[in-house]
Amino acid sequence: MPRYLLFPGRHHLLTRFQADYLHRLATGGRPDAADGDHAGADAGPTGTAGRVTDDEATVVWAVTSANHENTRRNPVPYHRREAAIERFSVLAGLRSVVVPVFDTAETDRFAEVTLKNVAATAGLELTPENTVVACSTPQVAAMYAGLGFPIAGVEADVDPTPARPWDVLLGLAADDPSWRELAHPATLDVYARYRLDDLVRSVVNDPVVGDEGGLTATRDYRTYAEAFADAAQRKWAAVREHVRPGRIVDVGCGAGAVLELADREPTLRESDLIGVEVARHLYEECVHKKAQGFFANPNVFFYRRNVLGGAVFAPRSVDTTMTFALTHEIWSYGDQMASLRRFVQAIYDHTVPGGVWINSDVCGPDGRDRTVRLRLSTTDGANPARPHPDLAALPADQVAERLAGLSTRARLDQFAVDYRFPFGFRPVDDGTGAVVELPLGSAMDFLTRKDYTDNWLSETQEEFCGLEWADWKALLADVGFEVDPASGPYRNDWIVTHRLAPTAELSALDGSPLDWPVTHVLLVARRPVNT
Repeated sequence: MPRYLLFPGRHHLLTRFQADYLHRLATGGRPDAADGDHAGADAGPTGTAGRVTDDEATVVWAVTSANHENTRRNPVPYHRREAAIERFSVLAGLRSVVVPVFDTAETDRFAEVTLKNVAATAGLELTPENTVVACSTPQVAAMYAGLGFPIAGVEADVDPTPARPWDVLLGLAADDPSWRELAHPATLDVYARYRLDDLVRSVVNDPVVGDEGGLTATRDYRTYAEAFADAAQRKWAAVREHVRPGRIVDVGCGAGAVLELADREPTLRESDLIGVEVARHLYEECVHKKAQGFFANPNVFFYRRNVLGGAVFAPRSVDTTMTFALTHEIWSYGDQMASLRRFVQAIYDHTVPGGVWINSDVCGPDGRDRTVRLRLSTTDGANPARPHPDLAALPADQVAERLAGLSTRARLDQFAVDYRFPFGFRPVDDGTGAVVELPLGSAMDFLTRKDYTDNWLSETQEEFCGLEWADWKALLADVGFEVDPASGPYRNDWIVTHRLAPTAELSALDGSPLDWPVTHVLLVARRPVNT
């Protein structure tokens, strides 16, 4: 009989079948369902599954993706998973050791990495002589079998195959009441006490956040974090005078760079500084900074939330809300104006009377639907006969390399293929192939993104010019905000000088030159005192 049962997995939800199976395996019995359920599966909250004997094997729970939470693939945080496992072990009469295994890049040495984690964390040397591996995933089981470990297939051992834990969790997310009959009482208990069923439904059904907790699978968050940090001083300088002390929230806070500057303001030392971020990579960087002592104010908090999922803060509880480069993402990844209006309403609802929402973002030009002429350089790169049909099929480095080699005119052709918001353009037959006619908003959407070759497939999922200044004023007034005179659209002349003018010319249909339009907006919106 083995001394250990290694049970690798994410273990977000535990089932009654697992309790029966593991108990039989740990005590040397045959782990099938023919003999009925073990009492441990139905043990009550006081834990009546029986005493663990000295000759029973110890179950080593290798909890993978232990550093991930609030993602579609990993909705439940490790410490809650660990709590459920410990409760499960008591009720099922199992001796258990729980070991966290942090997520790693995909590797065919996953089994070896897990065994080393167990040795380093729990001091247990698991070998084929003293351990059986319980695993129902064929690819993972094959890795352990290749190292000589005997394999117990768990759900794969039984015909018909019992419901697998992940399928039960998806049933929960789909509001299928049968999940409660399949889940183990330990899971039901921990889920109820910590409201994890609501969390699972919210995360799994999230229409915006991907499996790994980001907005898009192609986004390089290291690049974004660096860009946020570089721009933080400029952003804070633009909004500082409008910040009202009290409860200050930065929604979409990135890596927390603006809150670091707010933390240094003597006049805000009594304020609560709160960051909200949806992207796992950036949220984890915020938590790391706080742990490393980046913030002097003890009242700095970070939350991982998707603001499209509903209210984040209680009504009339926030003095200042800041958003930077966020609203165009809500527009792009949600249901455009419907999603943006819900967001603006949620900001209004959580703002105290007299409080302020400060929003800095990109902005569409006035008259964004009118047709203009755009002359683009054809001499700054290659001009292939046709764009690549599917850049997403290429490795990331090849995507950036290919785009960097295209002329500005050729990049427009590629942009039209990859851009998630279709637009039309018509080449002008002037003998150069450099001139096209298209809507002004589409022209600016391309021009403000054409140089993002490192994050092209992410950037082409977003629309910068969905709203112009008049649209913003109408939306804010409709929700109930008053627009401060400090608000308004503006043109980023650095972008014009360094990105637009060197490779593009803008003109009316008659050929007369046009000034470059506005590119950004600053909104200072106040909730009236008497509301």
